[in-house]
Amino acid sequence: MNIYIDEGQKLDCKMLEKMQEAGDFLMGEEGIDTDRAEISLTLVEPEEIKSLNAEYRNVDSVTDVLSFPQFEDKEQMPSEGELCLGDVVICVERAQQQAEEYGHSFEREMVYLLVHSLLHLLGYDHMDDDEKAIMREKEEHVMEHVNLRR
Repeated sequence: MNIYIDEGQKLDCKMLEKMQEAGDFLMGEEGIDTDRAEISLTLVEPEEIKSLNAEYRNVDSVTDVLSFPQFEDKEQMPSEGELCLGDVVICVERAQQQAEEYGHSFEREMVYLLVHSLLHLLGYDHMDDDEKAIMREKEEHVMEHVNLRR
């Protein structure tokens, strides 16, 4: 899977490798060709994600991650050519705060947020308990695979 990050944004190489590993594993688990799949990743400050959250979700607060899918679900994805799944926006400051709150590494939080967002790009959601359980199971499976367990 290709992860495109704006040139001016800094992301530790080791963390980017873990994100890549997690994304590739998840795509494989979901039956998506990793050579075709791509996303855009943007790292933002709290003010920017708050503005995006208000504009697109009508929620006037800072959040950790936002997902902007290109498709409603996997069935709508083209079977050939590049597969742009969508855009992921992560608030780095919020990710750092959550890592501290949950007592794990910043790397784990960032990779988790990416995995969570990728699942949204693939059509998964957590609006009810059943959907949430499915999504959590998939997230933990990927995190275990990349050795970033809770």
